[in-house]
Amino acid sequence: MAKNYYDILGVAKNASDDEIKKAYRSLAKKYHPDLNQGSAEAAEKLKEVNEAFEVLSDKTKRSNYDNFGDPNGNPNPFGGAGGFGGGGFSGFGGFEDILSGMFGGGFGRSRSTGPVPMDGADIQVRMNLSFVEAAFGCTKNINLTRNETCSACHGTGGKNGVTETCSRCNGSGKITQTQNTMFGRMMTETACPDCGGTGKKIKDKCPNCSGAGIKRVNRNIEINVPAGIDDNQIITLRGQGEAGKNGGSAGDVQILIKVAPHKSLKREGFNVYATVPISFTESLLGTKVKINGINETLDLDIPELTQTDTKITLKGKGTKILNRNGYGDLIATVVVEMPKTLGKREKELVAELDKSISKNSYTKRKQYFDNVK
Repeated sequence: MAKNYYDILGVAKNASDDEIKKAYRSLAKKYHPDLNQGSAEAAEKLKEVNEAFEVLSDKTKRSNYDNFGDPNGNPNPFGGAGGFGGGGFSGFGGFEDILSGMFGGGFGRSRSTGPVPMDGADIQVRMNLSFVEAAFGCTKNINLTRNETCSACHGTGGKNGVTETCSRCNGSGKITQTQNTMFGRMMTETACPDCGGTGKKIKDKCPNCSGAGIKRVNRNIEINVPAGIDDNQIITLRGQGEAGKNGGSAGDVQILIKVAPHKSLKREGFNVYATVPISFTESLLGTKVKINGINETLDLDIPELTQTDTKITLKGKGTKILNRNGYGDLIATVVVEMPKTLGKREKELVAELDKSISKNSYTKRKQYFDNVK
């Protein structure tokens, strides 16, 4: 066997179609001309990878190769009639389909060989909010330093935006190399090494960015924080991150929200919850107490004979519902607190009260002791 195609792709002989495709994508990107400009070794490696993939991605050729050592079914690998004749790439799609996803274009003579567009990086920012700010929204400012397209040269790198046509590639951004191989004449297009595939050369560098086309800039950005946002949610500013290169898109700014706790409320979704302790006499007679709202003081009416753990809802006193017209509720849980000590007179009064109240008034108590009997 002249070549071990499995070794070239770095896969086992029983590798699945997906494993072969994954290995090819990785190696094709590794040895791609755009990332290895002027490297004869990378070009040779890429040719081997392409050859191996063309065979192993075609079921018929792979079977012939496994059985005879030749993709055309000829036991003499050099006695076949014409080498690789195109074929179907069964179940995979051609080189162009696969490399298109990695480099934004085809592969071979028909592909574009300019510099690979690179999207700018995202920027992560943490923003601290008070409970009230998160509940009802606010305006905040963030300060960040990022790469931006140079305003003086508009990203070209040339003084006043002026560049010259590359003389080596005549502005095409690519050069063609021809090689004679055992499989015939192969023509490969690569990015022009003189201009990096742009087709342009800089005679005088832009003084504002020193020819880089991008510049580090400090920005203060005003953020409208929406009402109802919650802890650990993210606000995304599209295209406000680091500038891209070679025509790539700018990254995003991702703002992680951290909300400080409230002194007496807990939030779940758009509702807020309060625990309100009252005395046992207040629970018997009923009362009105003042409780903390999100940013106000509220009156809570507690009816007589209120049991502990009773929940009373104050409609619309929760947080603003995110991106909607409406508010959550404030839900107060009443907890009846017993005194820690009683004096002699208090005990006498309680005893008199206990005698005057029928035991049948205590529904749960009655049910329990009826079962005990």
